[in-house]
Formats: sequence, structure tokens, C-alpha cells
Amino acid sequence: MSKHKVFSWPVRVYFQDTDAGGVVYHASYVNFMERSRTEWLRTFGYSNAGLMRELGMVFVVRSLKLDYLKPALLDDLVTVTAQIKEIGRSRVSILQTVLRGEDVLIEGEVHLVCVDMKTFKPVSVPEVLRKHWD
Repeated sequence: MSKHKVFSWPVRVYFQDTDAGGVVYHASYVNFMERSRTEWLRTFGYSNAGLMRELGMVFVVRSLKLDYLKPALLDDLVTVTAQIKEIGRSRVSILQTVLRGEDVLIEGEVHLVCVDMKTFKPVSVPEVLRKHWD
């Protein structure tokens, strides 16, 4: 169990997120998770654009693993969570879930790497974020 706080973000399932049968298309969950991580970052006073502009860095997805357990459907209101699992020098592992009420629909783990905007080489996670996350 992670010692880090769980962030939750509500997402409504729109028609554009689904297939012809009204079931959320598998890749749409990646977008839902990205939105949740972006809004979670804002709770610490930073946007992705701000990190790029002010600190010259950005987080990129290195890998992700998703387990699809149950489908979300058109017009569902789901909750997408983000919680730090582990922080390395330049790497951050985040646990994410998509829930409908108490039902876990998706479980995932996303590995991000902090990179320099100009070189795209790994750099240390900024202290201004690390202080909130450690």
C-alpha cells in the first residue's frame, strides 16, 4: 500500500469515447488517466505548460500497464484516480484506477520519466514537486 494520497478526478463518458455499441474504447482510458494526472499536477500549483515554460522539463510516459476488468459505458460518470507508487531520481511510478461508484473498471500503472525539453534526456524530478510527493 502506498503512503501517498489518492487524487480523484470525475470524468463523464462522451460519445466520442465509445465504440458503436456505447462501450468505452480501450484507448480512451489512457486519455482519462492523462486528464487525471494533469489535474492532479495542478493541485501542486503546476500545469504541464508551466513545467515546460518555467522549469524546461516535461514528464513523458515510458510505459504503462492496464488491466481491463469491467467496461464503462456511454454517459457513465467515472472517477479516475492517481497515486504515487514510487519516485526515483528522474522516474515516477503512478498507480491509477477508473471506478464507477465502488466498481473498479480499470487498474493501471504508469511509469513517467522527467526529461529536459531541449534534449529529451532524463533529468531529476524538480524539488518543487518532490517536496509535495515524498
